[in-house]
Amino acid sequence: MKAIQLKQYVKSPKELRISDIPDPTPKPDEYLIQVHAAATNFFDILQIQGKYQNQPPFPWVAGAEFAGIVLKTPSSSASPKFPVGSRVFGATQGAFATKCLAKEVSLLPIPDGWSFQEGAGLFVTAPTSYGALVLRAGIQPGDYVLVHAAAGGVGLAAVQVAKAFGATVIATASTPRKREIALSYGASHALDPASPTWPQDVRALTPGKRGVDIVYDPVGAVDASTKCTAWNGRILVVGFAAGTIEKVAMNKVLLKNIALVGIHWGQYAVHEPDAVVAVWEGIMKLVKEGKLRGTEFTDRSFAGLESVPDALVALGSRATWGKVVVRVPQDDGKSRL
Repeated sequence: MKAIQLKQYVKSPKELRISDIPDPTPKPDEYLIQVHAAATNFFDILQIQGKYQNQPPFPWVAGAEFAGIVLKTPSSSASPKFPVGSRVFGATQGAFATKCLAKEVSLLPIPDGWSFQEGAGLFVTAPTSYGALVLRAGIQPGDYVLVHAAAGGVGLAAVQVAKAFGATVIATASTPRKREIALSYGASHALDPASPTWPQDVRALTPGKRGVDIVYDPVGAVDASTKCTAWNGRILVVGFAAGTIEKVAMNKVLLKNIALVGIHWGQYAVHEPDAVVAVWEGIMKLVKEGKLRGTEFTDRSFAGLESVPDALVALGSRATWGKVVVRVPQDDGKSRL
């Protein structure tokens, strides 16, 4: 098979190369998947540079999120959940390849009517945002929700989930194109976070200028967001994409009765596995109702494993929106979409 295999760390995605390597051999509890699309993540860039928390022993294949077709089911299972030929998406080490291995717990069926590219970008973003807003913040109809970096992968998922639950969404995004995208996915308002008056502008958009009920923050803008958070508001700490783990003036948290709420979705499988099932049931319900759609970046296309470096560079430049997904044609030059 073909794969982006690493035998040493690289300084830039531009150094990545395609290798011809043997097909992976499934363990008794693993599926063999024919990859048709692979999504990119910021942690993919960190991992190829040796800077991520999970660094496999060399040699290893890069990439995590994928969508494809089941080629072989686990030998340990007499009745596998996904028969040969099933269209699935999920996450595993080694998604930047024409074939990968994955365990059943990391696989889900691609929603009806969704392409492989749309499915490839669903596994990380949707449950993070759904879990944050629904499980951690207890979103209610009528809430005002501020979504930072609203045109990113998790941001667009958050915009859609918030709107589906009857909230009014105020988005921040760094460029006119990104603000346009946030509005197209359901935000009622979109503001430029570079404006020094954005907290006041957010308050002005809420009833009686009271501020927002929920702040969804994957950037690291908690301190500034306290200026536009309502009494009893909840600020969701989702990540620190700006690169700095900030310090917060806690007096503002106290005076407004604000709750700071963390969300570490990856640990739910360890600590609350039942919640994982419930979250995915909720997500698929929204998909079926037409309230959640794919967030594939479509301003530029990336086809073939040889485009993985360009896709990662584009992602790292922060000039993209949604999920940057690479289509992976098969050995016959065709990809069944």
